[in-house]
Amino acid sequence: MTNREIERKFLVASLPADLLDDHQGENIDQGYLLLETQQELRIRNRAGCCTMTLKRGSGLDRQEQEKEINSDLFAMLWPLTAGKRVEKTRYILDQSGYCLEMDLFRGALEPLILLEVEFATVADSREFVPPDFVGREVTRDRAFSNAMLATAGLPADIGQGTGQQTDEEK
Repeated sequence: MTNREIERKFLVASLPADLLDDHQGENIDQGYLLLETQQELRIRNRAGCCTMTLKRGSGLDRQEQEKEINSDLFAMLWPLTAGKRVEKTRYILDQSGYCLEMDLFRGALEPLILLEVEFATVADSREFVPPDFVGREVTRDRAFSNAMLATAGLPADIGQGTGQQTDEEK
């Protein structure tokens, strides 16, 4: 089954020191099997739940097909994703009825922090007002897609609003 994914993505400008205190993060390891301009095929292990996802399109409104796979298939395919991976810890936050997914990247992509919000409609996405700690929107900036981060690494302008510091560190 094909679903629409309507999602906005933002850099986190400054992570409030206590924001994640009451939240449990989930480790996510994902790798890419196919990377083309308008489609990508990835595998993901999210806290032990493995999936394979095909995404088509780019930007705000994309097509997505996802299927759960077993851990043996994930382990068999994982070596094929070498050099095309992202590791992150995801925190789920609630803001005014919106489900915010905050990804703190690990490994080579540290200190990048991105916030993603999914919507039922494009109109809903336009009504969303991001929290104060969020920096610039990167929804349409391909350099901040997980697929590009997995292959090209951190974008050159990474120091501009990425959540490199918490409020306590300032």
